[in-house]
Amino acid sequence: MREALDQWDFVYAAYALGVGGTLAMMAWSWLAMKRAEARREKARQR
Repeated sequence: MREALDQWDFVYAAYALGVGGTLAMMAWSWLAMKRAEARREKARQR
């Protein structure tokens, strides 16, 4: 059993937050792009 915190735990957490944030931003951007494309197509049909 460990008595002290290891700095690698914080490094792993930082990487997890960085990768998770990047994936969330990619998903958000992709959804925004799909909504914009749908609005463009709707405007073209008028």
